[in-house]
Amino acid sequence: MRGTPTIDRQLFAVSAALMFFGLLTLYSAGQTDVPTRAAGVWSRQFIWFGVGVVAAGVAFNLSLRLLEWLAPAAYSFSLILLGVVLVIGTGAGTAQSSNSWLSVGGQQIGQPSELAKVATVLMLARYLSSRKEPPRSLGDLLVPGLIVGVPFLLVLKQPDLGSAIVFIGIAFAMLFWAGIRPRLMFLLASPVLSLLLAFSNWAWGAYIVLFTALLVAWRPYLSDSLVIWFLNVVMGAIALPLWQRLAPYQQNRLLTFLNPEVDPRAAGYHAIQSRVAIGSGGWFGTGYTEGPQKRLAFLPEQHTDFVFPIVGEELGFVGVVVALGLFLLLFLTLLRIARRATDPFSSLVTFGILGLLFTHVFENVGMTVNLMPITGIPLPFFSYGGSFFIICSVCLGLAFRVAWDSRQSGYPDI
Repeated sequence: MRGTPTIDRQLFAVSAALMFFGLLTLYSAGQTDVPTRAAGVWSRQFIWFGVGVVAAGVAFNLSLRLLEWLAPAAYSFSLILLGVVLVIGTGAGTAQSSNSWLSVGGQQIGQPSELAKVATVLMLARYLSSRKEPPRSLGDLLVPGLIVGVPFLLVLKQPDLGSAIVFIGIAFAMLFWAGIRPRLMFLLASPVLSLLLAFSNWAWGAYIVLFTALLVAWRPYLSDSLVIWFLNVVMGAIALPLWQRLAPYQQNRLLTFLNPEVDPRAAGYHAIQSRVAIGSGGWFGTGYTEGPQKRLAFLPEQHTDFVFPIVGEELGFVGVVVALGLFLLLFLTLLRIARRATDPFSSLVTFGILGLLFTHVFENVGMTVNLMPITGIPLPFFSYGGSFFIICSVCLGLAFRVAWDSRQSGYPDI
C-alpha cells in the first residue's frame, strides 16, 4: 500500500546545507578590522531567509498546471517590468552605472531581471512541452529564440551583462533537455564564437574556413546553412562596432579578464585581490573569520559578488571542495527530479531551474578565479541580497512540487 508522499529529503538536505554554509560565510564577511558595508549583513539575510521560506512554500503549493496556464501572463509582466526599469531604474553594488533596480522613495525593492529569469523558464517550458517533437531546424528555434531573446536584450540594455548571460544558459539547458540535436546546438552558438574570434583576423579567417567545411560535411537544411553562415560573417563584421558600444566599465572588465595587471588599481583590482585571497588559503585555509584579505577589506564586495573567495581564503581547498560539492549534489538532485517528472512541462521547468542556478554558479566562481570576465553576478545562497535569494527559494519550491507530484505517481523517496 503506497504511503503518503513526503517532500524530497535529498533536495531539502542539500538546500539547507547550502543556505547554512552561505549564512556562515556572510557572518564571516562582516568580521573585518575596518568598517565595511558587509558588517551585519548576515543578520539582515535572516530576514530574507524567512521571506524565502514563505516564497518557497507558496511556490510549492501552486499546481504546475496553474503555472503552465499563467506562464504567458507572468512572462508578459516581467517584460513590462524590464521596460520600466530601463526608464526609472537605478544602479547598485558593482553596477552603479546600470539601470537594473526598481526603487520606491529611494529604497531599492528588487531587480526585475530575477523575476524575468523564472518567467522565461516557465514560458519556454510551456512552448517546448507543447511541441510533438524537438526542434529540428533553425526555423523551429524562432519562437524559443524570441522567448529568450526579448528579455536577454532588455537586460543587456540596462546594461547587466551577467544576468543577460543567464538567459543564454537557460535557453541552451532547456533546448538540450527538449531533445535538440548537438549539431544544431553548435550551429546556434556559432555566431557568438565568430564574434569572439573576430578580434583576431587570422583566428576568425581560420574559423570561417573550418565552419564552412563543417556545414558541407553535416549537410543541414540549405536555408539553415545559408542563414547561419551569413550570421557568422555578420557577427565577425560587427565585432569592433559592438565593442565600441559597450559601456566603459564593461570594456575594462573584459580587458582585465585577459590581463588583470593592465589596470591593477582599478578595473583589475577585483580579479587580483580575489585570486590572492583564494590562493592564500592553501589546503585548509587561514581559519574561519580570520582571512587577512577579508579582514583588511582588500577583497571588494565580499558580501555579494566576491563572497566565494572568503571560502577559499578561510577554509582553503577543502572548503572550496565542500561548497562546490554541495552545488554539484544540488544539480544532480535537480537532474533526478527532472528525469522523474510526470509530464514534459514539469521536467523542463526543473531542468531550466538547474540551468539557471548552474549558470550563476559557473559565472560567479569563474570570475573569482579569473576564468570568466567579472560581470557582477551573485552566488546562489551565499551572496547577500533579497530579490535573488527569494527567486532561488521560489525555484526550490517549484522543484519540491515537481518531486512531490512524481512521488504521488509512485517514485520512491531517496
